[in-house]
Amino acid sequence: MPSKNPERVIRAETIVDASLDKVWDAWTTEEGIKSFLAPACNIDVRVYGPYEIFFDPEAEPGRWGSEGSKILAFQPKKMLSFTWNAPPHLSEVRRQWTHVTVRLEETSKGQTKVTLTHDGWGEGKEWDEAFAYFTKAWIDVVLFRLKYRFTTGPVDWNNPPKLR
Repeated sequence: MPSKNPERVIRAETIVDASLDKVWDAWTTEEGIKSFLAPACNIDVRVYGPYEIFFDPEAEPGRWGSEGSKILAFQPKKMLSFTWNAPPHLSEVRRQWTHVTVRLEETSKGQTKVTLTHDGWGEGKEWDEAFAYFTKAWIDVVLFRLKYRFTTGPVDWNNPPKLR
């Protein structure tokens, strides 16, 4: 019998006006993360290495961002997979982990297709809130800022770009 609640998945993609090498570096280096995703991070690209993105590094510990997130798998310049948690205001879901995969594909010289998949969602009110939050955040914040980074320049965290 088919499940009444099929697995929820967020899928988002964009084309970035940058080479595969530059987009890979944006996702996998401290300098790259700071250029579009967050003002601080702790990244070590190896299996089970940290993939901690600090959206609010001035906050109290536990409220910085994705503290504790780990890299699950990677293929250089093709795929990066990591655990992810919810924002601090969703405390029940924040204590658990979902899974994000970013795939890169050079579509033409100087352009890269970025496909992001986010799965591993539970059920219930707070899970629904987290799903809605990230459905918007990955598209309207993260992928938007990635494109901005390569068309306009690195994000100035004292004056970030207005979101769509």
